[in-house]
Amino acid sequence: MTQKTLLFLGADHFLAYTWKGGVLSAGQRYADNTEDKERFAVFLQSHRDPVCLLTDLIEEDFRHETVPHLRGGERNALLQRKFEQYYRNTTFRQALQLKRQTDGRRDDEMLFSALTNPALITPWMSVMLAQAIPVVGIYSVPNISAPLIKDIPSDHLLLLSWEKYAGLRQTYFDNKLLRFSRLTPITGDKSFSEVVATEAVRTQQYLKSLSLLPFGQVLDVHVVSHADDREQLTARLQDNSDLRYTLLDIRQLGQRIKCRSELADSDATPLFLHLLATNPPRSHYASTEHTHFFQLLQLRQRLRWLSAGLAAGCLLWSATAFLAGDVLHQESESLKTMSGRLTQQMQQITRGFPNTLVSASDMKSAVLVARKLVNYAPPPQAILDGLSAVLDAYPRIRVDKLSWQTSTGASGTAPDTLGADALLPTNLQSAMDAPAQVIQLSGELTGFNDSYRDALAYLDNFQKSLVQRGYAVMATAMPLDISPKGSISATGNDTGERPAQFSLKIVWRPAP
Repeated sequence: MTQKTLLFLGADHFLAYTWKGGVLSAGQRYADNTEDKERFAVFLQSHRDPVCLLTDLIEEDFRHETVPHLRGGERNALLQRKFEQYYRNTTFRQALQLKRQTDGRRDDEMLFSALTNPALITPWMSVMLAQAIPVVGIYSVPNISAPLIKDIPSDHLLLLSWEKYAGLRQTYFDNKLLRFSRLTPITGDKSFSEVVATEAVRTQQYLKSLSLLPFGQVLDVHVVSHADDREQLTARLQDNSDLRYTLLDIRQLGQRIKCRSELADSDATPLFLHLLATNPPRSHYASTEHTHFFQLLQLRQRLRWLSAGLAAGCLLWSATAFLAGDVLHQESESLKTMSGRLTQQMQQITRGFPNTLVSASDMKSAVLVARKLVNYAPPPQAILDGLSAVLDAYPRIRVDKLSWQTSTGASGTAPDTLGADALLPTNLQSAMDAPAQVIQLSGELTGFNDSYRDALAYLDNFQKSLVQRGYAVMATAMPLDISPKGSISATGNDTGERPAQFSLKIVWRPAP
């Protein structure tokens, strides 16, 4: 958020500032009376920006305690018991986890703090709630001081700052963790340097009494000051075995945190207000009742962003759908153009061949007839391919004569002597309308040396191979007649190899 309303509450002062674009306006001062509270209400009516309240009060208490490490409801119940134990009479309280121990039960080291005089804050909060002002939170100067010392290499550091409308604030950090803080008012008869020299020694002794500062440890005191006060501070602040002083130039600190406000003296109030506007801590003293309207503001902003995201998504989807529709329209027009061109070509063909139009049933009949004609006159390669492959596998068969003819009987057999269908299985004979091709194969077996048993077995395997290729086979003559009516005899001379002649009738049909 680039614009906020910043409030500062001191012991006797309440000031309102506007912060816009990193620039802090002049503060408007209000007293704790009815007239000034009405003026403050009028101010809020014209400044509806989120509000951050910064306090710098003496009535701020700090307690350090180690508690068991818990989560969820158990942790909340424990913190609530501690609040009731320490700060029963105020709602402006918070618990800050400093760190978790690394040994034993690994308990949590907590810093409990509260603004113990709610009467100083409640009247101003009532005015803001009545105006429905979005309150971001209620903070104190010690809570927002950590960014000023993050680059200082010291484990035990006391930060001193002067706020014009509050006093001298002393905040002790142990390993960059807030441990303790106290505020000392500066009366008119004492100078800034005199109060710093006196209060730094007192705070160092107080820290030792609380065992917050280890015995023998040097306390590094860093004082936020203007160049005009440097000479007096240097004259009064002398290092010793317990204290080591360092002056922090307020303008250099302002440049480091990019503060654009005018830092004319050692008053660090504009410095802390800028830190509050740019880097507010998550933990603060305000309750959910105080921040109710700010939470509603955040919810409205999230809903706006969500609505904007949905609107952008809808626009993107609409644009995508429009482009897709345009592409589909172009494709449709292209298809229409192609359809018209094909229609024109068909009309031209029809005009050139006016008698070529036939029905679908006639076209189907013509295709079926053409397929049957192909089956009735198959090419020789289709008939002899399988037979040739089988002959290649049986090199001892020498072909003397090979002829074939188409059967012409009603069932696909020649009426004279072929009997081709008799060679086929019964369930196939009735399913075949195309004529069979009957092959007559005559030849002889070589290389058997009168072992007719081996010749007959070789020839039997040859016939089985033909059957596996889809042929039907019937032997018409064998090298040796082994039927009951035959006589065991052989022809040829008695010397050398005798030829084993045979003859086969082979039937081939087209595949159904």
